Amino acid sequence: MKLFVEKDYDAMSKLAANMVKDEIEKNPSTILGLATGSTPEGMYKELIRLYKEEGLDFSKITTFNLDEYVGIDEEHPNSYHYFMKNQLFDHVNIDMKNTFVPDGKAENPEEFCKQYDKLIEEKGGIDLQILGIGANGHIAFNEPDEELNVGTSIVNLTESTIEANSRFFDSIDEVPKTAMSMGIGSIMKAKKIILMANGKNKAEAIKELLKADKITTKLPASLLLLHHDVTVIVDEEAYNG
Repeated sequence: MKLFVEKDYDAMSKLAANMVKDEIEKNPSTILGLATGSTPEGMYKELIRLYKEEGLDFSKITTFNLDEYVGIDEEHPNSYHYFMKNQLFDHVNIDMKNTFVPDGKAENPEEFCKQYDKLIEEKGGIDLQILGIGANGHIAFNEPDEELNVGTSIVNLTESTIEANSRFFDSIDEVPKTAMSMGIGSIMKAKKIILMANGKNKAEAIKELLKADKITTKLPASLLLLHHDVTVIVDEEAYNG
């Protein structure tokens, strides 16, 4: 596990964006695993700049998102479909046919989850997966629990996650209680992983991850210790608390 501690959020975001850029330039048909939430917003902003000012080409890449709320239409302003279009897809030369986000309104959610994992495999697997981390150590929506799902599945969100996500909604009552999320196994199949964290509210989770010498489902991010190529990028606040 490689660690980069950057001065601030801006520096952290630029480093992550440059790593994504390097991956795309090495392989123009790169398959990216993408995350949502406030953490990767700066990275997406920098990727847009790299496209507009330095000609970074997104035309041949394929993307798969980690998760989506169950029951929210993709046009809903708090859906992750909407987030990705607003934060990245609408601003670069990506082929929308090659972008995939779980369908929170799927008629048969369980079957959709199976097909989502199958599609990732059919496309050749994720080359580089971007992850955030929850204050409770969750990755994607794999919350601390006695058991964790291997594949993409429907998960119940914890109260702390619902509360954290309520800042994006008008009220906490509007936050969905379940989500469709890649499982730990799906994430671990990625060839490379970048985990990003910023701010004091993530410091405890980062501290637990970096000092961990055991794997535990109580800290889902600790499973990343088993992966052969993980880079952790944090700002000083997340590192020092």
